[in-house]
Amino acid sequence: MTRWCCLCAYDGTGFDGWQSQPNQNTIQDSIERRLFDIFKKPVRVFGSGRTDAGVHANNQVFHFDADWNHCPKKLLQAMGSGIPRSIQIKSVQETNNDFHAQFSVTKKRYLYHLREGLANPFEYKFLWELKNRKPDIQKMNELGQELIGTHDFAAFSAKRGDGTAECTVRTIYSLSFRRTDNYLTFFTEANGYLYKMVRTLVGTMVEVGTGALAKDYVLECFRTRRRKEKIVTAPPTGLFLDKVFY
Repeated sequence: MTRWCCLCAYDGTGFDGWQSQPNQNTIQDSIERRLFDIFKKPVRVFGSGRTDAGVHANNQVFHFDADWNHCPKKLLQAMGSGIPRSIQIKSVQETNNDFHAQFSVTKKRYLYHLREGLANPFEYKFLWELKNRKPDIQKMNELGQELIGTHDFAAFSAKRGDGTAECTVRTIYSLSFRRTDNYLTFFTEANGYLYKMVRTLVGTMVEVGTGALAKDYVLECFRTRRRKEKIVTAPPTGLFLDKVFY
């Protein structure tokens, strides 16, 4: 069978995340239902990783194996028809059987969007409204510089609740906030992320930027690899999986 590598984007609002779950509405399930209609049999999809409920993607990567007797363009057209409008299949191409959407990943980039004040009705689903809070970007970026590198990020992770245990060491290559008028964007690239790690980094750094949390408190949690009660997690609305590197 041919292995197909696909790129998709989605609005995660209203979905229970990427990964297939019993009796839940997930992006993976929506794509697999469409593939069943095309191939008349179950086709398993393998994504580059999970995104949580309410989290979005500009460029999620997944692969599947199936025989197709037409050109990739025809498969792209077939996949793009009959799936929720909030999911877009952006590209479909043949790849070699050694490629794996998850295990071949070398790096990922995430973006997180925030707005000081209130968002308008067309954007509130895609950012975090900070309302009357105005964080100091310099303070947040100074903290971010101390988190770059290969470290144990257990203090910025959360338990999945399904008994899954994973190594908590990751390598962060970049981590920073940028401001454009009343909008802030958080950029990060790493070789991988723990469950809720990006959202926890954002939430905690905003707390430091607004003076609600001391930088030394955060660094103490970081050094001791212990998540304490003042470490907070930002809402899912502003988070986007932006790019997967192979």
